[in-house]
Amino acid sequence: MSLLLTPERLLQFDRIGAVSLSPSGSHAVASLSQVDLEHNRMSSSLWLLPLDGSGQRPLTTGGRQDASPQFSPDGRFIAFTAEREHSGVKDSTPQLYRIPMDGGEAQRISEYKPGVGAFRWMPDGRHLVFISWVWPELRGAQAQNRRHGEWTSRKATGLLTDQTQYRYWNANLPQDRVAHLHLLDAHTGRVTDLFEGTDYELPRDEPGLSCFDISPDGQRICFAHDPAPIKAGGQRWELVELKLRKRGFSPIAHHSGWDFNGPRYSPNGQHIAALATPVRRTDTAFAHASFSRLAVWPVSRAFKPSDARPWHLDPQPQLQWEDDGGAVWCTAEDQGRCHAWRHELRAGRLTQDITQDITQEIQGGWVQALAVRGSGQAATVLTVRDSLQHPARVYARRTGGERRLESFNDARLKSLRLGRVEEQWVKGALGDPLQLWVIYPPGFNASRPQAALQVIHGGPYSAAGDTFGYRWNPHAFAAMGFVVVQANYHGSSGFGEAFRTSILGRQGELELQDLKAANAWIQAQPWVDKARVYASGASYGGFLVAWMNGHWKPWPKGPIRAYICHAGVLDRRATWSADSYTQRHKDLGGTYWEQPQRLAAQSPVEHAARMDTPTLVVHGAQDFRVPDHNGLAYYNTLKARGVDAQLLWFPDEGHWVMKPHNALQWYATFEQWLVRHGSRGRARKRLAGA
Repeated sequence: MSLLLTPERLLQFDRIGAVSLSPSGSHAVASLSQVDLEHNRMSSSLWLLPLDGSGQRPLTTGGRQDASPQFSPDGRFIAFTAEREHSGVKDSTPQLYRIPMDGGEAQRISEYKPGVGAFRWMPDGRHLVFISWVWPELRGAQAQNRRHGEWTSRKATGLLTDQTQYRYWNANLPQDRVAHLHLLDAHTGRVTDLFEGTDYELPRDEPGLSCFDISPDGQRICFAHDPAPIKAGGQRWELVELKLRKRGFSPIAHHSGWDFNGPRYSPNGQHIAALATPVRRTDTAFAHASFSRLAVWPVSRAFKPSDARPWHLDPQPQLQWEDDGGAVWCTAEDQGRCHAWRHELRAGRLTQDITQDITQEIQGGWVQALAVRGSGQAATVLTVRDSLQHPARVYARRTGGERRLESFNDARLKSLRLGRVEEQWVKGALGDPLQLWVIYPPGFNASRPQAALQVIHGGPYSAAGDTFGYRWNPHAFAAMGFVVVQANYHGSSGFGEAFRTSILGRQGELELQDLKAANAWIQAQPWVDKARVYASGASYGGFLVAWMNGHWKPWPKGPIRAYICHAGVLDRRATWSADSYTQRHKDLGGTYWEQPQRLAAQSPVEHAARMDTPTLVVHGAQDFRVPDHNGLAYYNTLKARGVDAQLLWFPDEGHWVMKPHNALQWYATFEQWLVRHGSRGRARKRLAGA
C-alpha cells in the first residue's frame, strides 16, 4: 500500500549529517539525526558504516547531540562533539568526546566552559585543535571558565555592543567574545588558546572546518582571518600561517584584490590549496555573486594571482587532496545539481587552462559531503548524496565500483508514493535558457484539471536543485494535490557567473521576467486549472512573492490566486536592520541615504497600492537576516487595504522554522491557506491508502 508524503511522515525520516572516512578507507562514520516530537527537538547519534557492506551499526546512544565525528589519525578512535551527562556532570556547552571505533563507552576529553565548535585531530593523535568563542582580554583556560560561569549566571539580559557585526542569522554573536583556535591535550584535558595575546581571530560568520587546516607534520596551522580593523560580515579574508613551536604568525595569502577561504595543506605539506575569489568594486560583499577559483601554491611563498585558475563553475569549500598530492577534489553546482569534481595537478600546480584537467567524477542529485583517501584510480571516495527522489544516502566508490553503505530510510521510502520529476527549459529574461523543476502529484492524471504551485527559492545566489530537503519539500506540496514548479531565475547559482551577477543593482527586474516565463509554461499546459495557480517563496523568494503581488494583477485578471510569503523583504530601507546590513549596498547598488531612488526601484513597498492578491505572511521573531518587521508591515499593509491576509508569526523561530511541532503547524497552515483560496486539499482524499 502506497502512502503520501505528509509532513508527519516527512519528519519521520532519519537525517544524515557529517561523515568521516577512516585513514585506511575501511570504515565511515556518520551522524544521524531524528525528530524527537516528545521534546520538540532533534536528537542525534553516531553510526559506523563498514565499506565492505557488512552493515550499519550504532556507535553511540543516549546523547542528545552527538555530532561532527572524525577518525583519529591511527583510525582507532572517533572524536565527536556532544552535550551529555558524564561522570555525574552535565555539559552546559558542547564538549569533545572520544570513543573507540570498535565500540565501548564514550569518554569526555574536554571540560572547557566556553564550549567546543569545529575541530580537527593533530597528526600525533593526542592533540586536537578546536574553535571556541572566548574573551580575548583574558589569559588561561581557568579565567575563561570563570568568566563563562559569571556570564551565564548574570541577571541582566541587555545586549550592549559597539561592534559593527553583532548578530548572525538567528542568534546574537557571543557578547564581547571572538572565535579563537585552541589546542587540546586529549590525555590531560589541558586547553591552550593559540591566539591568546594577539589580535588574531577567525571570521565571525559561523567559523567552521573550512576556516583552518593543520599541516601533516603538525607544526603549522593555516587559518582564515579578517584583516580589517573593524570586523563585519562578508569582508575580505586573508590566510595566515601559525608556526606552533615559535608561536609565530605570517600571512601566506594576503592580497587586496582577493578573498580567501578553505585552506588545505597538501599531503607532503609543501603546498596549499584554497579558494580564491577576486574582489571587485561591483561584487556583492557576500562573495556569493563572485565566482571562487581553485588556487594551489607553495607554502614557501605568498599567494600570487596567477596561482588561481578561472573555471566556469564555482568550487565550494572542503577541498580534498589525494594522498599522493596529484589531484584536488571539490564539489560545484552545475545547472540545478551539485557534482564532485577532480582537478588533476601537473608538478604540484594547476595548468593554465584547468578545464583540460577537470573531470566530473561523481554526479548528483546533490553531493552534500565528500571525503577522499588514496590516489588516482585506487582512491576511495566517500560521498553523501540526495536527490528529488530520495533523502541523503552514503556511498563509497572504490576500484571495484560504488556501494551504498546504509539503508536508514529505505523502509519508509518504499512505503511512499512520490510523483514523477521533470526538468524543463524555457526562454527567460535576456533570452537566456531558464530551468524549471516540475514535481507532479502522485497519481497525476493529465485528463483532470490540476492545481499548480510556483515555489520560489531564496538566496538569491542559490538554486532550486535536484535535492530532497525538509523545510520546503516539493513532494510534500505535491502530495497536497499540486503540480509544483520551481524556476532557477536570474541570480541563481550553477548557471555561470554572468547569470548570477546579472541582478546586482536591479533586483526583481530579471527575476520577475523569469517567473512570468515559468507561469506562462504552467498556463500553457493542457492539464492546468487556471483558477488554481498559486505562488510561494521564502527569504529572497518571499521578496519576489511581494514583488509579484505589487506588479501582477489579482486573479482572475492576473495569474495567481493567492500567495504565501515566508520571511520576505518588504522595504529595502529596513534591510539596514538586518545582520547583513554592511553588505546590502553592494547587492542593491547603494545605500538608502545615498541612492534612495535606486533602492526604491527594488523595494516591494513602493508598489503597495497594487498589492491586491490574498497572501499568507509567515515570519519568525528571531529572524535577524530578514527581521520580522518586514512580515508584520506586509501583513498590516494588506489588512489596512482590505486585502484578505493571514499572519503566522513564531516568537521562538528565526529565518527557518526548526522546532518540529512548529514545522508541522507551518505545513498545515500552508495547505489550509491554499484550501481557503480554491485548492481542493490534500490529494490523499482521492488516493487509497493515504
